[in-house]
Amino acid sequence: METGLTGRRAAVAAASRGLGFASARALAAEGARVAVCGRSKEHIEEAAARIGDRAVPLVADVSTPEGARRFVIDAREALGGLDVLVTNAGGPPPGTFETTPLDAYPPALALNLLSVVAMCQEAVPGMRAQRFGRVVAITSISVRQPIPNLILSNTARAGATGFLKTLAREVAGDGVTVNSVQPGTHATERILQIYGSEAEAVKGVPTGHLGRPEDFGAFVAFLCSDSARFITGAAIPVDGGAYAALL
Repeated sequence: METGLTGRRAAVAAASRGLGFASARALAAEGARVAVCGRSKEHIEEAAARIGDRAVPLVADVSTPEGARRFVIDAREALGGLDVLVTNAGGPPPGTFETTPLDAYPPALALNLLSVVAMCQEAVPGMRAQRFGRVVAITSISVRQPIPNLILSNTARAGATGFLKTLAREVAGDGVTVNSVQPGTHATERILQIYGSEAEAVKGVPTGHLGRPEDFGAFVAFLCSDSARFITGAAIPVDGGAYAALL
């Protein structure tokens, strides 16, 4: 399938590893030039080298709105413009209602909600002006089905989903699509940190195995393609069938 991504300019946040890295590598494989960021210069340069010569490494911390906004500015300058934005960030610490103090919420909202808003505010106006853009946010299946012991992530990512749905409807007539992808349990370092082992992580996944990051990345690349021009405002689970509700 011809994706139309050759020569497109993409910014992928938090892409030194995990699903962000997989998404950046998939976009580059389809011919896009990709600016990727991470907090460690060493790690992001290593990731960019693994992606190939279409990748531009940038040091940025997207855990704050200003850091997230700065990443988009730097990516646009490095690439000469921006056609694709993939928002992504690590997750906040685990915890329950009882164990999570009130002062833990603002940093979590900055990390998983306000960083998304800031990146979109910086990227989307230019996309609207050029009459083309793709925004794909990596969120979590917890938006549909809250994950126990992750109250901060459940709360912040649900807010991001509401923002993205609203944005999608406002910019749909300008050639800009806005979607979110909700990963379930994939074979990443964070999942293993949360669950402790692959055997524990795979419980409740009907396919009986963890998702492959490269498959997730390929789906993100599809949403950025020309063929996905009629998909917008969608929040799509990629979870091996773990989400059990009808809608």
